[in-house]
Amino acid sequence: MNWLPYVVGGAATVSIVAALFFQGGRPPGASDGVVAGAPVAEGAPPDLSQMSPRERFDRLFNRIMQASESGDTATVRQFTPMAVAAYGMLDLVDDDARYHAAMIRLQSGDPKGASALADTILIGNPRHLLGLVIQGSVARWHQDPGKLAAAQRNFLAAVDGERATGRQEYRDHQVILDRFRDEAKAASGGTR
Repeated sequence: MNWLPYVVGGAATVSIVAALFFQGGRPPGASDGVVAGAPVAEGAPPDLSQMSPRERFDRLFNRIMQASESGDTATVRQFTPMAVAAYGMLDLVDDDARYHAAMIRLQSGDPKGASALADTILIGNPRHLLGLVIQGSVARWHQDPGKLAAAQRNFLAAVDGERATGRQEYRDHQVILDRFRDEAKAASGGTR
């Protein structure tokens, strides 16, 4: 059997996906949904073989969040299956990766999957801020003001003590945590 057409086709497919996926780093003014990282050199996709599974997953997360922020649902749909597969290949799954996976699931219309990831985070720490943000985001997606208010109350009760722990994922997602806190305070009448 002649394998050359399959090898050439596979290499071409990988090159196209890499070119589409790795078009650049974080754009100016991108919200906290995007993980900070070094920008990619223009015109040259990174060497995928040199990236760790987590780096690949984070790049997909960034791409999906950037597309979502700009209203590009086609890109969200295109890269979500790759991101879900990349999440499944992680050798270490921490709460930050679970948060990223939950946001990807929510952006792709899977609030049940996002909620399951929030539950996984909150089993380990019922006061984990990212788990509470996911709960609030899922409640917002379902347009459930009661569950949103509960997530906001729990967040406000936990935010000061949790921030004092200095968790890296809290520093990485400071903007989203501040935004959720401000929304929760406003919803509660500005108390606390």
